[in-house]
Amino acid sequence: MACAAAVHLYFGGTGFPEPIRMRGFHLLVFVPPLFLLYPARAASPQHRPSLLDWIWALAAAAPHAWVLWNADAVSDRMEYVDPFSPLMMALGIICIITLLEATRRAVEPGLAWMVAGSLAYMWWGHHLPGVLNSRVFTPAEIVESAWLVPTAGGVYGPLTGIVATTIAVFIIFGAFMQGSGTGRLFQNLGAVAAGRYTGGPAKVAVITSGLFGTMSGSSVSNVITTGAMTIPLMIRIGYSRTVAAGIESAASVGGALMPPVMGAAAFVMAEITNIPYGEILIAATLGAILYYFAILAAVHFEAKRLGMKPMAVADIPAAREVLADLHLVIPIVVLVWLMTERWSGNFAAFCATMAMIAIAMLYRRTRMSPRAIFDSLANAGLTMAPLAVSIAGAGIVVSALTATGMVVAFGGIIKEMAGGQLWLLLILLATTVLVLGLGLPTTPSYIIAAAIGVPQLLALGVDLLPAHMFLFYFAVIADATPPVAAAAFAAAAIARASPTMSSVHATRFGIAGFTVGFAFIYDPGIMMRGSLVEIVTAFLMQVAALTLVTSAYAGFLLAPLNIALRVLLGAAGLATAFAHMLPDPARLAVGMGALALVAAWQSLRPTTPRTA
Repeated sequence: MACAAAVHLYFGGTGFPEPIRMRGFHLLVFVPPLFLLYPARAASPQHRPSLLDWIWALAAAAPHAWVLWNADAVSDRMEYVDPFSPLMMALGIICIITLLEATRRAVEPGLAWMVAGSLAYMWWGHHLPGVLNSRVFTPAEIVESAWLVPTAGGVYGPLTGIVATTIAVFIIFGAFMQGSGTGRLFQNLGAVAAGRYTGGPAKVAVITSGLFGTMSGSSVSNVITTGAMTIPLMIRIGYSRTVAAGIESAASVGGALMPPVMGAAAFVMAEITNIPYGEILIAATLGAILYYFAILAAVHFEAKRLGMKPMAVADIPAAREVLADLHLVIPIVVLVWLMTERWSGNFAAFCATMAMIAIAMLYRRTRMSPRAIFDSLANAGLTMAPLAVSIAGAGIVVSALTATGMVVAFGGIIKEMAGGQLWLLLILLATTVLVLGLGLPTTPSYIIAAAIGVPQLLALGVDLLPAHMFLFYFAVIADATPPVAAAAFAAAAIARASPTMSSVHATRFGIAGFTVGFAFIYDPGIMMRGSLVEIVTAFLMQVAALTLVTSAYAGFLLAPLNIALRVLLGAAGLATAFAHMLPDPARLAVGMGALALVAAWQSLRPTTPRTA
């Protein structure tokens, strides 16, 4: 794994081989090891691969080795025109079967079933009635479209290409951030910034998870990394186990929204839309700030209502602990600068990784030994391997949906249900993405939703980037929404709490994901588009709306709120966020006015206990 990651890093700085060779190498080095790392069943040997696992691994290597060896011929062949030989048919079937099994073991059984279902639809779709009916596909066409159509989709399609290049190098950069001690810097920074305030551990969880998200972009890994520290602290000061798990999972999910290294789906977005990643980064910045503002506000109001204490002084690191690692921010600055200067993503990540290694060497505290460098590369490889198969599986689904015309058919169903109403179309698409998120990781969920939903949004006049950002946000927060929420379930395991209730709390703490998602469509200032006045107005509207909503469901503003005031604040918050038929100044006046009115009422009532 470490050697494979090192080769990807080398290519990121010097240039990649031609696409088929790179994709073949990427899949060859990352798919077979999954059978050796992930047991087939709970009853299988857990600490060593069985003979059957080795057979699976060798079978998985065969199709990709053949492609790598015959890369020139594969690149030159005309898809669906040149003969698809019996050997290619056999290798294609082996590729699909091993991919399904690797996905089942290492990613999600739900994704494996969706891939299998898409292939079954190509085989039997011509028997279905109405809009579900498709043309007849031969077995060779099905296998070829799923495996070897590098210009359109499937295992060797463009999605695998972006993972094998840009995303791989960013994952390596994130691994070196963790290996150099940047994680310690973020953890200490969160504790110093928020630990002394009411509900300190919860606020530390929010800040730390957001900062960790710049490294991994994975909600589950964020939960595991930061939750081991923050969840017990939250429980210790009085949060219930389900609320503590909900706060941590909501904060960790937002890591995929946090620039400069967002989740893999953001890089896929750049590839699909042909929009520079630097532009996507800028468009996502205010939305990410609002997401974490809402969680912090909710945590603050709940902590005030419950009368919680700050972190113990002994648990808060000294400021010198933060300063001792502060030089590790320089590589992140280098990355952001290169991206905003429109350097390619893979070269920017390569330069930032080299800068991280060099900067870490300046002080003994952060100096990376050869072993630490090797471990960072190995950790990057362990992260890339499951992503490789999940993206390849998503490529098969997209290829099947496109070939059968199901993208058009399903999009037509949604369009007909929406009846030309943009707001209804957005609700239907958001629901679709959340349903996909029940069984799919964020990136495949976003890819499939974009194939279905973006054409419908474009047809109603929505610009390309807002359309993709809308679907991206809902694909991300699906990891925290019930009934199946990967991040919330991981947090619940740490907290020893109910997974379902943890995901319910995660949803209410991550409410900004819903309001900001719609703001991308209706309030372009959130994406830093328009004049300065429009940008500031859009931002303040969201701040007011989120403060109102979080205060309403926490039952606290400056003091405890009665039912009538909670209803008033909640209604005003929803109006500020979603009453798009009103002019922006009117929406802002509603939000700020409601806040000022209730705050003044609570401040002036002599019987109301005041709070700091």
